[in-house]
Amino acid sequence: MIRIAAVGDVHVDEDVVGRFRPALEELPDCADVLLLAGDLTRHGTEAEARCVAREFGGLGVPVVTVLGNHDHQCDEVPQVVKVLQEAGIRVLEGEGIVLDLPGGRLGVAGVKGFGGGFAGRCASDFGEPEMKAFVRTANESADALGAALRGLDCDLLVALTHYAPVPETLAGEPLEIYPFLGSYQLGQAIDSAPTALALHGHAHAGSERGITPGGVRVRNVAHPVIKQAYSVFHLGEQPDPAEVSGIGPSGTQQPWS
Repeated sequence: MIRIAAVGDVHVDEDVVGRFRPALEELPDCADVLLLAGDLTRHGTEAEARCVAREFGGLGVPVVTVLGNHDHQCDEVPQVVKVLQEAGIRVLEGEGIVLDLPGGRLGVAGVKGFGGGFAGRCASDFGEPEMKAFVRTANESADALGAALRGLDCDLLVALTHYAPVPETLAGEPLEIYPFLGSYQLGQAIDSAPTALALHGHAHAGSERGITPGGVRVRNVAHPVIKQAYSVFHLGEQPDPAEVSGIGPSGTQQPWS
């Protein structure tokens, strides 16, 4: 069994430092790894990244993240990534990593992702150059995720994104903004490999649970949705390796129904 803690959209700045840390100190007792689903900062500044490093660095378990749209706002992505990496937080963008954990070898493939919408109501690669560029960005991001997933040799495989791969986890958000919250291409990429679980954030008013067309369970772990410092997912248990529980920092178990 591998225990995965996850949260996204923590939007850390100087005012938030210290808010998550007490619960994070308990991580080694209840999880083997922490996955962060983007929007670590408010505006994507180097100074805010240093706050993230203070809050999420040195936890006693590996920490892996993707960036979110907020982390790109001030065009300081190289500086943000450098600060996080120096704190021991692995940043993925179209890449994968295999972690040797007590319960087995966990593969994590990550990409920020992009918008575009979902089957039947999505942007198309047609018309103005700006629209073509928008759709091309979504396609390239999904292609990178799929290649990273398929390239990992591991016991269990997890996809980590900021944008949503399915519309079900957006339920609660205005329908008009669905195309800016995720894309069906990400779901196709996840289904192209034997993925056990897909985690994302971004949709603050969304829902926790969804499933890809290929049957991969999807969880929206945005902090405003899970309303706790992190959720914990157990992979590798029988009979269903991906459907166990979310566990808050207090240890309270919340069964998926």
